[in-house]
Amino acid sequence: MSENGEEKLLAVARHIAKTLGHNNTMSDDIFQILSNFDGRFSRENLSEKGADVDPRGCAALDHSLKSLDRRISPYVSSDRTIWADAADSAAFLDAVDELVAVVAEWNHLASDKSVAACLVRAEDMLQHAMFRLEDEFRSLMERGGEAFDLTRSHRKGDSAGNLPFESDEDVDEEEEEARNVGIGGGDEEEQIPVALPVTDFDIVIDALPSGTINDLHEITKRMVAGGFGKECSHVYSSCRREFLEESVSRLGLQKLSIEEVHKMTWQDLEDEIEKWIKASNVALKILFPSERRLCDRVFFGFASAADFSFMEVCRGSAIQLLNFADAVAIGSRSPERLFRILDVFETLRDLFPEFEALFSDQFSVSLRNEAITIWKRLGEAIRGIFMELENLIRRDPAKIAVPGGGLHPITRYVMNYLRAACRSRQSLEQVFEDYGLKEYPKLDDRVPSSSSLSVQMDWIMELLESNLEAKSKIYKDPALCYIFLMNNGRYIVQKTKDSELGTLLGEDWIRKHAAKVRQFHVHYQRSSWNKLLGILKLDSNGSMPHINLAKSMKEKLKSFNTVFEEICKEQSSWFVFDEQLREEIRISLEKILLPAYGNFVARFQSVPELGKHADKYIEYGTEEIQARLNGLFQGSSGSTGSRK
Repeated sequence: MSENGEEKLLAVARHIAKTLGHNNTMSDDIFQILSNFDGRFSRENLSEKGADVDPRGCAALDHSLKSLDRRISPYVSSDRTIWADAADSAAFLDAVDELVAVVAEWNHLASDKSVAACLVRAEDMLQHAMFRLEDEFRSLMERGGEAFDLTRSHRKGDSAGNLPFESDEDVDEEEEEARNVGIGGGDEEEQIPVALPVTDFDIVIDALPSGTINDLHEITKRMVAGGFGKECSHVYSSCRREFLEESVSRLGLQKLSIEEVHKMTWQDLEDEIEKWIKASNVALKILFPSERRLCDRVFFGFASAADFSFMEVCRGSAIQLLNFADAVAIGSRSPERLFRILDVFETLRDLFPEFEALFSDQFSVSLRNEAITIWKRLGEAIRGIFMELENLIRRDPAKIAVPGGGLHPITRYVMNYLRAACRSRQSLEQVFEDYGLKEYPKLDDRVPSSSSLSVQMDWIMELLESNLEAKSKIYKDPALCYIFLMNNGRYIVQKTKDSELGTLLGEDWIRKHAAKVRQFHVHYQRSSWNKLLGILKLDSNGSMPHINLAKSMKEKLKSFNTVFEEICKEQSSWFVFDEQLREEIRISLEKILLPAYGNFVARFQSVPELGKHADKYIEYGTEEIQARLNGLFQGSSGSTGSRK
């Protein structure tokens, strides 16, 4: 084919591509198809290079650009805000739209030198227009609103007041003490504040006026069309991020590093945790959703830009909240910290639906995953605290006996600690559900169907009982040893009944330990009163001569008086904390002692040699015996007198 004929063929192909291609992308696709069909139809051959460009077309382009420059330049160079006047902003946007369309229309002819020169001017003009749009966008963002003050209510229909908070449900006084002090006990009356949960999130934040949002959306469309979508997102994100961080700051939450959190005193850390709980709820339920809605409106039609901008706005504040929770999770595992760590654990868990809804796109899914990781780390911290509690029980020394066999501080502390902990039973079940029974082989057969949490509680109770048994051996008097075990055993049973702790341990466990207390009672009577009962035992064969019988009975009565006095004097300083238990012991003593003593006195009075002078030897009547028994177990100033 001649050179002229081939040129005509290329011209026809070029015309077909232009005619069928509604835009540059479609034309490029047609060029590619023709090129694959015949090598002569390459992109280079089909391009306008070498083809004649109509000079009239170049003149028209030049004329359009000069016209647009006259319309756009005054706005670009003006010191006055364009969006201060609706007519000016509309005119400027119309001119920008035309400029973008001109560039798109002529861009495929950029290989022509004259067209290329015009396009350079057009691109420069477009860039200046985009810079001015960026400034106007920023100005609208900054004028649109200030940081939202969440110390004031913006609920629907409200104009003033405070965010609604309420205190936690009432906590038993001694359980609260167990939350706040260590095993050694403490006299502090100070109560640690309870987290104040937000209960009403029907709060609307009009972060920007509706008209401003519409203006921002119009600017966004032009900046994206002009290839400045990233710049638009950057301006938006920087402005809203500052707003959000200021709003979070007004909730009282400080920006703290992990090291700074770990160096805080416990009281200061508790205060920060309370602020964190409030800030997390407000951020995840009010602030972040408001930012999501605003992003979606400003970047409507540009989903990826909306997701990216939202992530850039919220990432810093979200990371601040998560980093604090992480610092708490990897901090000290002292038992008194359990309850605040549980507060953080529960707050993060309860906010997961919000995390899922807000941070599920490709840009922010890492934040959601980080929240899950930190929540699991908090669970590990809670398990670690229970391990530390176990160690504290094991290490509590058996050196000094509690005066009078009273209630040991470790019993009081551990039982109230566990009762308080079990008020968060649902959360603890979550923490221990994957822990399994393998850590407690001794309990494996005993509670095969129990939950991991109930096994954990059973194990701690076993450690406590072993510790108390070791402490009971400090007492030299076996009877006092059993009084000590009775006191502490009774307290354990009482604190277990009618509580979540009792539900976890089960009715069988409670019955078994109540039976243990009764057994301690039996051992106490045998070790303390059997000797006295032996003295009152009468010779049943009646073969002893009267004179020897009289002598024997006088000696027995004298021994009884001496031993009874010694026992009463000694045991009046012993202490039984529970009034009902104290009464049960006295009644049981009366049942075994008074009949035996009455029989002995009657026999004593029946002996002729003694009957006339019986009052001389009998020091105690029945009522006096009862009175002395009623004086037992009252304790002394050194006894543990509290049953809380």
